[in-house]
Amino acid sequence: MTAPTPPRPPVGQPGGHPTPQDSAATEPRGPYRVVVVDDHAMFRTGVKAEIGRSVAVVGEAADADRAIAVVLQTRPDVVLLDVHLPGGGGIEVLRKVHEKSPEQKFLALSVSDAAEDVIGLIRAGARGYVTKSISGAELIDAIRRIAEGDAVFSPRLAGFVLDAFSGAIDLASVDEDLDRLSVREREVMRLIARGYAYKEVAKELFISIKTVETHVSSVLRKLQLSNRHQLTRWATDRRLV
Repeated sequence: MTAPTPPRPPVGQPGGHPTPQDSAATEPRGPYRVVVVDDHAMFRTGVKAEIGRSVAVVGEAADADRAIAVVLQTRPDVVLLDVHLPGGGGIEVLRKVHEKSPEQKFLALSVSDAAEDVIGLIRAGARGYVTKSISGAELIDAIRRIAEGDAVFSPRLAGFVLDAFSGAIDLASVDEDLDRLSVREREVMRLIARGYAYKEVAKELFISIKTVETHVSSVLRKLQLSNRHQLTRWATDRRLV
């Protein structure tokens, strides 16, 4: 005589059909949602073209105020954030967003590899910092890692962070000196220290040569330096270039 078939377990119980909650738990994660913040439209377009097939770009912004509004509205998994932006810069975006959404994750993506920028954004709450020389595949991987809770740095920039924590960089001294300079003066200072001519600085920052000269004079006066050669040595000693 054939043994009776045991009753099937109820749906949602061990051995039964999966519940909707069970199915949701096993479904693969959709593409990460990203906001791109950079003041150059062509760069934003290039980034979206590189990463758009692997992540969902849900917003973009060209200045600090717009970035804050877009990030708080869309609540992306990761914000790709440039350091220097009109209206306050990347640090201002980090602070304002974290006041209302402290869990928001930021990955700095910048042409700058200066220690002041790297350390400044990390101290403000960014989870990582990579330069714009990064490849599309590397950037996609960095976004994934940041979204999943890791920290990501370009190899050379990781050294700045380690030096900051080890005390090799005197952050208090650097901050005190830099606090005397405006955002534009810092930009001019960094380029002059890298050996740019006034004409090249003007072209890079979209300002006049006369304005560059005015900023350089102000920087030298505030830092109590006599010429651009001393400025280069000052910036190099502090790993700002």
